[in-house]
Amino acid sequence: MTVHRIALLALDDVMPLDLAIPAQIFGSRPETSYETTVCGLGTKVDTTGGFTVLPEADLERVRAADTVIVPGAEPPGRPPEAVLAVLAEAHERGKRMVSICTGAFALAAAGVLDGVRATTHWQYIDDLERAFPAVSVERDVLYIDEGNVLTSAGVCCGIDLCLHIVRRDHGAAVANRVARGLVAAPHREGGQAQYVPAPVPAAGDASLSGTRAWALRRLGEPITLRELARHAGLSQRTLMRRFTEETGTTPLQWLLNARLGRARELLETTDQPVARVARECGLGTAANLRLHFRRALDTTPTAYRRTFGR
Repeated sequence: MTVHRIALLALDDVMPLDLAIPAQIFGSRPETSYETTVCGLGTKVDTTGGFTVLPEADLERVRAADTVIVPGAEPPGRPPEAVLAVLAEAHERGKRMVSICTGAFALAAAGVLDGVRATTHWQYIDDLERAFPAVSVERDVLYIDEGNVLTSAGVCCGIDLCLHIVRRDHGAAVANRVARGLVAAPHREGGQAQYVPAPVPAAGDASLSGTRAWALRRLGEPITLRELARHAGLSQRTLMRRFTEETGTTPLQWLLNARLGRARELLETTDQPVARVARECGLGTAANLRLHFRRALDTTPTAYRRTFGR
């Protein structure tokens, strides 16, 4: 595979977890093509965790990168002009620009977010909207993919965004393997191919993970809302409320996303005909699978297989 160079730009007061998430997910693995380097303006960067990071490279490595990731800093401030110039240059050259949490402020200050949808940590979202009126700020989303500009909400949403990038680059099967290694949810769906939002979930009274696991084992079978509620021991109304609180989406939308995820894995890892893939993932017919692929991914099952199939 062609090496894909990633620059993690660590700014002063960087949040350690925001830096560690992409460093871990984009680490060297046989099944991915990433070469990740921590970059900085100087020889050391102070973190909010009370320790210092020693960058491996300077801003020149940012210029040479294919993807530039800016982890969050707290409080978010305006980076030095040299940093803003490098970010603006990378964006103008068509590099993929990514922010984790309040890293969006650095991208916005460099003009990278002008005219596109973007998000950040909920505590700072009003500040982002006031400071950068040219940015279309979105609330209550985990992350947003606008093609070559991607932003995530606070901290752990960076995991969702980074796994989404792996999924975009290498397919669902590889992203799911990376997620299993992290003991993380494989992928939190919620939108279209170039704009992927999902409401930030609130903690429910009790987990419905057992019901979701039960449904995942039966994706090839018809599953109704009544059957989900019966398995959970809840009324349908209560199931709808609790399910949305835990996952940020409705039970039937979650089920559709799970079936599409299963279809993607089958298309990537098997030579089964599209009609059989549709049956095994519970979408019934090849025509129905094509319809949902077109709506959710703006492509066809056959084209997807050509891109990601073994």
